[in-house]
Amino acid sequence: MVICSLYFAIVICMLFFSFLVMGIGFASSKGDLILKSSAFKNNDYIPYEYTYLGERGNPPLVFENVPEETKTFVLIVDDPDAPSGTFVHFIAYNIPKDIRHIEEGKLPKGCLFGKNSLEETGYVPPCPSSGKVHHYYYKLYALDTFLILNMPNFPTKEDVEDSMKGHILAQTALIGLFKKVTI
Repeated sequence: MVICSLYFAIVICMLFFSFLVMGIGFASSKGDLILKSSAFKNNDYIPYEYTYLGERGNPPLVFENVPEETKTFVLIVDDPDAPSGTFVHFIAYNIPKDIRHIEEGKLPKGCLFGKNSLEETGYVPPCPSSGKVHHYYYKLYALDTFLILNMPNFPTKEDVEDSMKGHILAQTALIGLFKKVTI
């Protein structure tokens, strides 16, 4: 009987750790904020349709386990592996609290946008320099307030991050991978 119990405990532990290694998260009893996509799993490759090679634009995204106190969301997409430093692909802030998904190829409605690294608003699909695999962080923040950014131009990532300080209820990230293949 003791051997069976020990065997069962080992199997459960192995399953738990294999889920962690595969990037499958568990929601806590409180319900951790989750960001996922039907296009790719966490720490998996982004399909070419959602990169500079495709025509679909941004991948579909779904928000789950949103804290009840949420007033707005912020979504920042960036690539810290860019040769010249972190490349910002997208910034959306004051996303309405009732939004639970962003459709493929569409920007969230009812929100404001910040400047990407091309000094424009909107989504820039992954287009890494040749070589190593790049990690694209789709970072979602649930906030307890609307962000007031009084500035003449669209805010930068740093402007948005500074204004979020002290207002983050929950945060999560979905990481997509992409590597440019040269022939």
